[in-house]
Amino acid sequence: MLLALLALLVLAAVLALPAIARGVGSARRRLAERRGERTGREVLDLPDPGRERRAEQRARELLRSCVNEEEWAMYRDLGFIRVWGAQARRPGAAGSARRSGVYAYLIYPQKPLVAFVPETRQLLSEYCVEFPELASSLSVSRLPDSDDVLAKWMALTGDERRLVASANMHLPGRQVDPGRVRRDIWRLAEWERQRRGGGQVASRG
Repeated sequence: MLLALLALLVLAAVLALPAIARGVGSARRRLAERRGERTGREVLDLPDPGRERRAEQRARELLRSCVNEEEWAMYRDLGFIRVWGAQARRPGAAGSARRSGVYAYLIYPQKPLVAFVPETRQLLSEYCVEFPELASSLSVSRLPDSDDVLAKWMALTGDERRLVASANMHLPGRQVDPGRVRRDIWRLAEWERQRRGGGQVASRG
């Protein structure tokens, strides 16, 4: 009786082996497929080293096509653009840096606008402005540097009052080092002096 029972158990085990093998094989296939899908996603999510560079190159070309020759050269050589305040942009007053009450802004990429008085080099305020709707439309966390500069330039030259009213205003030094700004104002003055004198100005590329 015991031998017969043992024989039945052995027979049942032998008959069940193919089903067990199929189950193990299926489980292994599913595991491999999941690993493959995960590996595929990881490959797709790998950052493209050249994507940001290409985006910035396109942004620089767009910026160059929108601003004037002097502003483009300023950005190319110095890394920022100066935009005169509304008073200096009135007909007949453009470029009059020594006119009483004239003020201007420095537009830096990814930094607040800095308002200053060119005649005295006094720093007035920082204006923090962002353009999240533009970044979201491009599906990026932030705009390329030159797109950020262009967006600020367009907003500032298009409707300075509205931009300043909607920006977060802070005293100088909140986000941009005042020492750096003063050096940049001096660099800008030297840059303009050399351009007037026909001297060569080193480009930032």
